[in-house]
Amino acid sequence: KENPHVLAVDLGCGTGQNTRLLAPHFQEVVGLDISESQVAEARAVPGFSNITYRVGGAEEMPFPDSSVDLITAATAAHYFDIERFLKEAHRVLKPQGCMALLGYTDRFEFYYGNCEGRLTSIYRELVDALLPYSTKQINVANSMLQDLFEAIPYPDKERIENIILKELRPVSSVVGLCESFSMYQAYQKAEPEAARALLQTTQQRFLEEMKVSSPETEVEVRMKYFCVLASKPR
Repeated sequence: KENPHVLAVDLGCGTGQNTRLLAPHFQEVVGLDISESQVAEARAVPGFSNITYRVGGAEEMPFPDSSVDLITAATAAHYFDIERFLKEAHRVLKPQGCMALLGYTDRFEFYYGNCEGRLTSIYRELVDALLPYSTKQINVANSMLQDLFEAIPYPDKERIENIILKELRPVSSVVGLCESFSMYQAYQKAEPEAARALLQTTQQRFLEEMKVSSPETEVEVRMKYFCVLASKPR
């Protein structure tokens, strides 16, 4: 009997982290990304004979009508053109085919000893300082893809919220995470000295609150993921 799960497509696949998770469950998996360098990195990972990576976007997928069982995107859908993506998804999905769009908001929480709440407040102050450098895409992610969710024309849809991922990270890694935010990158470009001072101050406040001196001290980070799920009608 043929495996009913034939083809999965991972949009904005990047280096293929999410794509590879799909490999055991489908006969064929295709990762698409608009970045040639990201696709090259994904292709360099050995051991997945049923995965193909291609350069391409969510608004024009290189697949026949009604040929795809699952469309996924991990922290990428906030970049999609909603109208064009949904039209293209409807075209390529099989009847009863599904989409699963995963993302997270920047409302991280931090825990260490009895510092509950105070570390999160320090982090929120950093995010608030970066708000003038926010973008439409960041706001879309933080809305948990609200406009896209509302625009999905299928009756069978839901958004699962507050999927909590807990991990331990050194304080230095938390600072590195903040440094990777696109808002911070824009701030750094505009005001490099102020941006650097903001990170240093945030790290110092974390350490003082935790009553430790080493930035390698680990803190528990809780990230809130969400998933938009939808199924094309028969």
